[in-house]
Amino acid sequence: MLLEAAGIKKIFGKLTALDDAALSVGENEFHGLIGPNGSGKSTLMKCIAGAEVPTQGKVAFVNTDITAFTPTERARAGMSLKFQITSVLPSLTLYDNILLALQAHCSLFDLVFSRTRDALHDQVMDMLRQFRLADRAFDAAAALSHGQQQWLEIAMALAGKPKLLLLDEPTGGMSLEERRVTGELLQPIKQHCSLVIVEHDLDFIRDICDRLTVLDQGRVLASGTVSEIQANTSVQEIYLRRA
Repeated sequence: MLLEAAGIKKIFGKLTALDDAALSVGENEFHGLIGPNGSGKSTLMKCIAGAEVPTQGKVAFVNTDITAFTPTERARAGMSLKFQITSVLPSLTLYDNILLALQAHCSLFDLVFSRTRDALHDQVMDMLRQFRLADRAFDAAAALSHGQQQWLEIAMALAGKPKLLLLDEPTGGMSLEERRVTGELLQPIKQHCSLVIVEHDLDFIRDICDRLTVLDQGRVLASGTVSEIQANTSVQEIYLRRA
């Protein structure tokens, strides 16, 4: 397994947000994390990414215990995270946003001697083409639609060629067409990168994911293939109960 999170408990004061939660993700796998509001999805994602430290439990990545790793150390190990709120630099061009994301993985020597811009040009343009943004390369990121800003940030998250990409509600606020295109843009990365995605749009997540894990009140209710989860009566009941 690429990622193994086991026995994850997270307590905030008197609130137990996660209680013995678990998540396993294989190589080249798209894994969806779903559940009603308040079920602990984003908290589990943050525990995996290092944005929160589990009160109890273990996170292993590429056969290494990373439970005590900082987010930076996890990034160096090959993990990348994109939260729901975009963090692109709006006053910079799309080109420079991607360039900065790539430069973050360059040596200090190359940066000091300004050897990166020309060397990285082809990579910048390839990433913009991959996310259908090449024709906007020298526009300010602020001029993009919400959906396009999300695509730009996903491209930036992939700049370091991570083994695992974590996406927290990437289609929030998107139009139906933008959601459809987002699914198309994500599919090619499966060749070299696994994905864990938190998403409320069940149609979207069903179409792109290989496996799903369902959380309810901080615990794993079910985990399996999309068809297994769709047929699970307990899963059906929680969505009806919370509807």
